[in-house]
Amino acid sequence: MFSPQRAMKLLADIWIRRQQCPCGDWKCCISCEGEDQTSINAEVVKSETVPTQLSLESVFTPYVGQIFKSDDDAFEYYSNFARKNGFSIRKARSTESQNLGVYRRDFVCYRSGYNQPRKKVNVEHPRERKSVRCGCDAKLYLTKEIVDGVSQWYVSQFSNVHNHELLEDDLVRLLPAYRKIKEADQERILLLSKAGFPVNRILEVLELEKGVQPGQFPFIDKDVRNFVRTSKKTVEENDKRENELLELLEICKAMAKRDSGFVFDYTRDENGKVENISWAYGDPIRAYSVFGDVVSFETSYCSITFGLLLGVWFGMNNHGKAIILSCALLQEENPHSFSWAVQKFVQFMRGKHPQTILTDIDSGLRDAISKELPNTKHVVCIWHILSKLSSWFSLPLGLQYTNFKVQFDLLWHLEKIADFEHQWDSMVAQFGLASDKHIALLYLYRASWPFSFIRCSFLARTLTVDFFKSLEVFLKRILSAQTCLKIFFEQVSNAANFGIHAKEGMQYLHIKTCMPIEQHAQSILTPYAFNVLQNEIVLSVQYVAREMGNGSYLLQHYKKMDVERLVSWTQEDDKQVNCSCKEFEHSGILCRHSIRVLVLKNYFKLPDKYLLPRWRLQNSLGTVDNAHSQGRSEACAQAFHSLAATLLTESLISHERFNYVHKELSGLLEHVRSMPVVDEFSMDTMTANKVNDP
Repeated sequence: MFSPQRAMKLLADIWIRRQQCPCGDWKCCISCEGEDQTSINAEVVKSETVPTQLSLESVFTPYVGQIFKSDDDAFEYYSNFARKNGFSIRKARSTESQNLGVYRRDFVCYRSGYNQPRKKVNVEHPRERKSVRCGCDAKLYLTKEIVDGVSQWYVSQFSNVHNHELLEDDLVRLLPAYRKIKEADQERILLLSKAGFPVNRILEVLELEKGVQPGQFPFIDKDVRNFVRTSKKTVEENDKRENELLELLEICKAMAKRDSGFVFDYTRDENGKVENISWAYGDPIRAYSVFGDVVSFETSYCSITFGLLLGVWFGMNNHGKAIILSCALLQEENPHSFSWAVQKFVQFMRGKHPQTILTDIDSGLRDAISKELPNTKHVVCIWHILSKLSSWFSLPLGLQYTNFKVQFDLLWHLEKIADFEHQWDSMVAQFGLASDKHIALLYLYRASWPFSFIRCSFLARTLTVDFFKSLEVFLKRILSAQTCLKIFFEQVSNAANFGIHAKEGMQYLHIKTCMPIEQHAQSILTPYAFNVLQNEIVLSVQYVAREMGNGSYLLQHYKKMDVERLVSWTQEDDKQVNCSCKEFEHSGILCRHSIRVLVLKNYFKLPDKYLLPRWRLQNSLGTVDNAHSQGRSEACAQAFHSLAATLLTESLISHERFNYVHKELSGLLEHVRSMPVVDEFSMDTMTANKVNDP
């Protein structure tokens, strides 16, 4: 994770998306919202890239046509050459296209070009600074080309002609590009600074300790002064972070006293400072007892102010809505921290392990889940992968990326593992990606993201686009720009309560087929689940069923818009139906193919085993939906539906009747809307009396 102090200069917001690519490379997948991508890339790469072991003596003069694997390798090579020859370099112009990204980079001598005259300030004695730039033409230009699907950089122009004096080694070391303070010297400088030594005395002590002549260090007093100032600022911000975490810890302790259902835990580092904090609320814990079969652990954001990684545990209720189950703030992104977060989550949820867990693609998360939840199916959310494809492949593939994206979309939808393996090899060969590290990463995780590998795993419709977007809405709600962790905690509390107690927005759904199975499901399932099942019931009539023997049926769409499906039905005591599409195993909603066979077998009600408790009305949380009130609501809806159907039939007999009914109903609707809302008890009483009247 790059320095939060440096990131503060880049972004104004507290929370940003995690920077490191899952492949471990900081350079290939960096995305900060609202900022110039090139500048952020350069800053992060500069701080994280490990220099190659290239000595100054082994650097030869660059030449046109010289090839480098990356522009960073070329810059380092040219920089070492410049150091050996008495000058330094800087990055100048870069050229970018929509398809290839940056395809040209210009490196020039540090004295290249001319400074623009500065606007004069209204002071009596303005400070005049002499510019070092003198229009030097020494340069090295790079151009990118793609050979056999692999990008490389070659030197397209090179000039080593300078119009200024080149420096000797004892002077070139003082150029800003080469003035570095070694780590050992940094520690000594900080120790002396804390003891109250001024900068000039610090330099004298270092010279005496190392036996160095005055002025022979590769840095000057200005560098020491800037380093001490920056270090003090870092210490102040670390102290602020520690104070914020302590305040958050006290808030959690106070919350636990007020709410017996609230639980939390934390760890301290070797210095006794608060390291990780995790917490959960009573209502989400109770919700997990019903909807804990599938959870999503979102770790997409980290704090640039406090250097903390945010982990949010989400679930899906029986209305298809995202609910926050628990939160964790972690200091590090490693398997140990992730293992602690998983342990705390299971502990908060009273030891119950989820059946399936969805995460982003991350090796640390994978190791932690494998260790702490060995019997839980780990699924990498495909939407996270799709969001990274452009940053991974658009640059190396160039104009071929669009075609690659189409083939990748088809690939991850395949149902058979053998088909996936075959198409994967074909795609990799076609686009020349055999040596690509991201292709290797995706293939390593293939048991977790392609549909062919997870189609038999229960996911409860958490892979739908709507659910993924609802997670984004929750995260944006709690990650709006804040000034302290206290406000952040309050945002999480509000979002958690909103998710648990929000009323279902979907209204009563009318019957479409009048099939007894549909009416039965309507009385049991939530509107969300019933809407999904109703669509399957409607489409089931479009399939032809041919009996194959042994209770098996071959289902075929009448227009062949679907592949053939094999449905088996057994007559044992636990009569059951199984379809080759595995939709019920995947979502918990019976598929159209199975419904078609059940209708053929004269089923008027769906067996209870195919109406999962997690999709039933009685499992609604945060609303009053006990069995008694449900019965009255259903009776009321059926009475209105019957009356409306009769009224429609009678009004269609003549034009006069229709106009009269339309006019009266419009007036009635306006009158009802203007009526005051009575309390729930009175409404229930009147509804019950009206429906029960003979």
